[in-house]
Amino acid sequence: MTARARYAALPKAHLHLHLEAAMREDTLRQWCAEDGIAVPPLVHYPDFTQFLDAYGLLIGLLHTPERVARLLDEVMADAAAQGVVALEYASIPEKSAAFDTAVEALEFILPTAADAGRRHGVWNGAIVSIDRGAGPDHAREAARLAARFADQGVVAVGLVADERGNPVAAAAEAFRIAREAGLGVVPHAGELAGPEEVRAALDLGVDRIQHGVQAARDPAVLELLAERGTCLDVCPTSNVVLGVAPSLEEHPLPALLDAGVRCSLGADDPLLFGADVVDEYVLAEERMGITPARLTKVARTSIEASFAPAEVKRAALARLA
Repeated sequence: MTARARYAALPKAHLHLHLEAAMREDTLRQWCAEDGIAVPPLVHYPDFTQFLDAYGLLIGLLHTPERVARLLDEVMADAAAQGVVALEYASIPEKSAAFDTAVEALEFILPTAADAGRRHGVWNGAIVSIDRGAGPDHAREAARLAARFADQGVVAVGLVADERGNPVAAAAEAFRIAREAGLGVVPHAGELAGPEEVRAALDLGVDRIQHGVQAARDPAVLELLAERGTCLDVCPTSNVVLGVAPSLEEHPLPALLDAGVRCSLGADDPLLFGADVVDEYVLAEERMGITPARLTKVARTSIEASFAPAEVKRAALARLA
């Protein structure tokens, strides 16, 4: 059995995936041809701004409900093929090109995703992302939107975009709104900014941290992460492509695990970075030297740290055992 086959068969949760960038490349090329636009750059980005430009093009391609439905079906089918039993996908509903309002977007996306998940055997939940550069009013509105759909498939709020100059602490009020609605809080922190942003996120009592790899630069933050058991949703290939880590061989994931930090593996934006969640497990073994036994523990952590229902977790953990 190849390494890819082994890790595709490993039950896991995928907790760090941005919906639009989970598009298949063939689908991207088809829609670009239909719309008469150039295919955006894939995998190579001179800076974070050009990466965001490519992401914006993907959002623009999803300008009909039919395309959104196809995307969701393909994302769930791909997740099932990758051994994913629980998928948490993130998006900013108000940026949807197919719907007039964020409410309309969620009213379509949530049941459509649930139906696709049932067809392919993948539980899924939505993370409503807050654009950290859009200001406090947007943050509060995004949290209220997420709260409105808390019993309809939204499981958490996230915080995305460039951390530099946009600290996680500025979203404290939005996080409070989300928590009062029973939602999780899973911000990006410690990706482009330093370990102080990871500590700030921990001070806000977040449930998980997306990325968080800069914590490896501060032993005190590592100790705090391990003590609290907060899971980092780590995306090594993304980190290398965007220059957060110089190479996979020098990525801090092994150091995080050695320090007792709980981690899940995610693909972040598989279309734009050229690696899916199974690739991340394979690369962690082959390029970072992380043992299969330790990666099985990472898969266990991903399931335990997810917002999936208890029965989904029990069944997945039983299979993993």
